[in-house]
Amino acid sequence: MSISLRPHHLLCLLTYLGKGYTVDFVRNYDRIVERLNAGEPLRLVSGPDDICQPMLKEETCHCNNSSVVERDRLAAAEISDVLGCDLETAGSLSLNRKRVRDLREAFQAGAIRSACAGCEWHLLCSAISRDGFKDCRLAAP
Repeated sequence: MSISLRPHHLLCLLTYLGKGYTVDFVRNYDRIVERLNAGEPLRLVSGPDDICQPMLKEETCHCNNSSVVERDRLAAAEISDVLGCDLETAGSLSLNRKRVRDLREAFQAGAIRSACAGCEWHLLCSAISRDGFKDCRLAAP
């Protein structure tokens, strides 16, 4: 199996501490991170992914907004540069320690933060990054 993931959620995973929009959202996110930590590959998608699922039933769901689609576009371009592969055509991707380390270093340096502009979690993620990603739940195999 594989986890469906939209490109900007690759950034969100880097700083995930167990906080989120709702209890169901956090439970679902925790399960996804456990699967990634166990080495399950991810499949890149456009539009709502496995992380979005608990939000899709919400009346104010933002998962299909044009601003979120733009976040995906920006994230895909910048992450592609860091990983040395085209996320638009990669289809499947496995996270390993080196990839997570490279992404976190680029995140700390601000090289892959364009998609974060205007995000309500921006300040929290910035603080987590400054703190060296302490206690983050993603710890790739």
